[in-house]
Amino acid sequence: MGKDGMNYAPKGKPNPVVKEGEFPIAAAALDHGHIYGMCNGLLEAGATLKWVYDPDEEKVAEFVKTFPEVKVADSLEQILNDQAIKLVAAAAIPSDRSALGNKVMEAGKDYFTDKTPFTTMAQLEETKRVVEKTGQKYMVYFSERLHVEGAVFAGELIEEGAIGKVIQVTGFGPHRLNAPSRPDWFFNKAQYGGILCDIGSHQIEQFLYYAGCEDAEILHSKVGNYNNPAHPELEDYGDATLRGDNGATQIFKVDWFTPDGLRTWGDGRTFITGTEGTIEIRKYVDVASETDTGDHLYLVNKGGEKHYELSGKVGFPFFGAFIKDCINRTEYAMTQAHAFKAAELCLQAQEQAIVVTD
Repeated sequence: MGKDGMNYAPKGKPNPVVKEGEFPIAAAALDHGHIYGMCNGLLEAGATLKWVYDPDEEKVAEFVKTFPEVKVADSLEQILNDQAIKLVAAAAIPSDRSALGNKVMEAGKDYFTDKTPFTTMAQLEETKRVVEKTGQKYMVYFSERLHVEGAVFAGELIEEGAIGKVIQVTGFGPHRLNAPSRPDWFFNKAQYGGILCDIGSHQIEQFLYYAGCEDAEILHSKVGNYNNPAHPELEDYGDATLRGDNGATQIFKVDWFTPDGLRTWGDGRTFITGTEGTIEIRKYVDVASETDTGDHLYLVNKGGEKHYELSGKVGFPFFGAFIKDCINRTEYAMTQAHAFKAAELCLQAQEQAIVVTD
């Protein structure tokens, strides 16, 4: 699983939904290691990786080692001018993601960005206008739901009615800081957007999805820097409480305090309460157990208690559905409204957050 969440890049079983060469894509802006997971998912679903571009030659060289079939573009414009390219996947510095996406969409291509998709409300509003004008997709890699088999299976159970109506979601998203490995922008709030905007975006997106909310209200949020005085703009802790438009509620906390003794980069967990049962997802590790796999799910309902070990058994259906959405101009993988609402709420949570200190 790895010690650093920045390089979290799951691999699943190939499950192509298109023929070789039918869906050519490009990768650009390799600032965050999530670009590897994004490309893995798309390639396993049948996409063909044609181009890569980044001004940093070292980043490009590392990327080519992982994806040796890719061609190195001389510029972003070379990618945008290639009429064959259907989609550009990018993991830019967070504050640059919106502008890059707008340029990609204006060139007639769909855009797949790492989370968080925006760092300001003005970026969100501008990108909404570009989507409306171009008809292109601005899709977001919410990896903690889309690229975790336990999280995928939880969604399937909820859809089947296994726990009745979802009324509450509690999320824990601890990450390992590993400060020496982080780039300078990681510690600059104007560039990373704040902890609720950044890794908090995963939590809010999951709430909207699992609880079936189209909108929600931020009831309370707070952030703080408890143990990183050398990086005064880093928020190493944040939490928030939300109420959905259907009455469901959420409490979540995110932080950069994963202990060094944990086998992986974070003990991510989600607890979902329904009117007829409960689900717990242990996403990346089952603490103090002998198993080395994540993706453990615990279901309790009228049928009893069940423990599912899901690693390698569920797959990642988002990517194939997304490719088909791009081809057919449908919205089965994720609606644009859902992606934008998750982004809007994490920005609101960040803007409203009380700053606390130890």
